Amino acid sequence: LESVAGLLGAQLRRVAIMTPETVVNIGQQALQIMLLISAPMLLAALLTGLLVSIFQAATSINEQTLTFIPKLVVMFIVMILAGPWMIETMTDYVTRLYTSIPELIR
Repeated sequence: LESVAGLLGAQLRRVAIMTPETVVNIGQQALQIMLLISAPMLLAALLTGLLVSIFQAATSINEQTLTFIPKLVVMFIVMILAGPWMIETMTDYVTRLYTSIPELIR
């Protein structure tokens, strides 16, 4: 995953002047970073919901609030485990973006 962030940084450094294509490129990179950072949380919620749904179907329990607590706990655990990586990735992207500003405003 760090290679993806590095690749995005290389693309950001390659941009030379602020044009409409540059703006679109920066926006595209921001969306890619957002998807990359949100993926662990979304996948954890998806898998937890799937497992709880299978459990509910197997036991014939039809309680809608049963999925909330396991998802909350799993997402909290994922936030603890993946949080440092998420913060590092976002900080790295923002730092590269801010350092490229002088090159973009020529």
